[in-house]
Amino acid sequence: MSEQKSAFVVSAGWLQARLGDPTVKIVDAAWYLPAQNRDPKAEYAAAHIPGAVFYDQDLIADLDSGLPHTIPSPMAFSAAVGKLGLSETDTIVVYDGPGIFTAPRVWWLLRTMGATSVFVLDGGMDGWKAEGRPVTTDVLQPTPAVFHPTFDAGAVTSFAQMIATVANGERQIADARGAARFTGDEAEPRAGMRSGHMPGAKSLPSGVFSTGGKLKSLDALRDTIEGAGIDLDKPVVTTCGSGLTAAIIMLALQSLGHTDNTLYDGSWSEWGSRADTAVVTGKE
Repeated sequence: MSEQKSAFVVSAGWLQARLGDPTVKIVDAAWYLPAQNRDPKAEYAAAHIPGAVFYDQDLIADLDSGLPHTIPSPMAFSAAVGKLGLSETDTIVVYDGPGIFTAPRVWWLLRTMGATSVFVLDGGMDGWKAEGRPVTTDVLQPTPAVFHPTFDAGAVTSFAQMIATVANGERQIADARGAARFTGDEAEPRAGMRSGHMPGAKSLPSGVFSTGGKLKSLDALRDTIEGAGIDLDKPVVTTCGSGLTAAIIMLALQSLGHTDNTLYDGSWSEWGSRADTAVVTGKE
């Protein structure tokens, strides 16, 4: 099997060789579920990659939506990332703790807002530290930048569009939540949500795309996606719990050259909390 890797990931060695390069911006985008018992802000304060800024996924969002991690408006997004010193013309490397977990969400969102050179750090911060690479506690005070947003509305699926997709089956649905949450055998971590999945959805748990925090080879990604029943010649909409790990599927799809894909922003936080949505349990 070929070990050809995604063009959207960079190695720790690649990034270490570019530390201090003013044209390469580094973003710590770590976020964790309560069950993981990790505090991303505390971890950033204790040790981060030199030059990295902290991107708070709970705050860089539409806080009025009533849902977690909803995409902010292009203007709100550009203001927030501009304060972090990011512009749409920078080369931006995003990382999280374990590797391919929450960094792909910021990779996807930056690209959706118009950035053209965005990458995910293979292996994440855990891998970086395990390899003895340099870390710091110094908090960077970034020089504010101007991020000119060019929002790709087609990259995002709304609730109304998701209702239509479930009804007409014109897009395949790929769900990144864990298999037991998908089948309804495990309760949702957020209170008040039904268990199960959307009719017609396929289960693609976020963890199946990486090994040891590193994205699988292109051939392995293809086998994983097709093995779940997804046809790479047809359009796909991705979903998860709150819109974060659905972006891992987006990373995998786009790494394979699949372009007709979109992310359901409300994800299960919206779908599973409503009384008027169809939910099924068990395996499709």
